[in-house]
Amino acid sequence: MDGAVYPEEYYEFFVSFNEGDYYTCHDLLEELWLTDKSNLFLKGLLQMSVALYHYSYGNVKGARLMMDAGYTYLQHYTPYWWGLNVDNVLYYIIKCRSLMPEETDRIPFEQVYQLPRLPEIYLYME
Repeated sequence: MDGAVYPEEYYEFFVSFNEGDYYTCHDLLEELWLTDKSNLFLKGLLQMSVALYHYSYGNVKGARLMMDAGYTYLQHYTPYWWGLNVDNVLYYIIKCRSLMPEETDRIPFEQVYQLPRLPEIYLYME
């Protein structure tokens, strides 16, 4: 790690993300991003988290749109930014997008189990 100190919410984001609590990830990153809207790295992570949350309850179209937006923002921060291997995150986004059905916009929550299962990724600072 580069020895830099980041906002507490950023560290908490990693814990929440790795626990699969994407709603909390959204809250943590949004709080940070609203204090510095020029930080498109945070916005990219925020969009990816929102995408995973949308997908978890059947909003497939919203998940696709947010994953695409997250990729667009994060691609400018490779290979590493704020201690995170952004290349790995971009690969994860590509993999998730390839599994998200293009012909489906939304399914009832009770049928979410029928959607393709997305891969797992554990985020950590290097």
